[in-house]
Amino acid sequence: MSGYSHRPQDRAVLLAALLVPFLVALALVPFRTGLSATNEALIMVVAVVAVAALGTRAAGALAALSAAAWFDFFLTRPYQQFAIADGDEIQTAVLLLVVGLIVSQLAVRVQRLRTVVVADASHLSSLQGTARLVEDGGSPEAVVEYVRRQLVGLLGLRVVGGGHCYGRFLLDPLPDRPLPPEEARLVTVALAAQAGAALDPAGLSHQG
Repeated sequence: MSGYSHRPQDRAVLLAALLVPFLVALALVPFRTGLSATNEALIMVVAVVAVAALGTRAAGALAALSAAAWFDFFLTRPYQQFAIADGDEIQTAVLLLVVGLIVSQLAVRVQRLRTVVVADASHLSSLQGTARLVEDGGSPEAVVEYVRRQLVGLLGLRVVGGGHCYGRFLLDPLPDRPLPPEEARLVTVALAAQAGAALDPAGLSHQG
């Protein structure tokens, strides 16, 4: 949906990408004379990873840029200026930016892979649960109700149909919800097919 990228939580993540590196750099100010530039840069990279773990590439890149800027401003001489006098610190700042960008994108990728694994496990559980219910001799109504709950959970939908309609699942999306991923849509088809198989022996699959 066109409004998906402008959801409040997306704006909050981008705001965190700007603020977290700033706050970390500010917290390091009292210790900047006792810490090496390398150690300060590593701490800033950790801040970038923390933001990137929220799962958006834009936020990770923005956090890396913010970290490099505030590292320059607060932690390198001349302080409180966007300028660096020492050549080694210039190199450290550049490396901070490059490493921050790379690590942030890796963190986003890991987070998304973890989400896919969890989603796949959930999808498999839904299919297995429906199969067990059918194998255990659950009533057609019980199977349909179980599948209905799984579809609502998978697609983020709510049921608006009433009565005893055995031929279809009538669902309506909630406002501002993104299109469900292809894997979720494929699982819903399999779940609906399982419900149809449970209804067919009862002579109900062609009603409604």
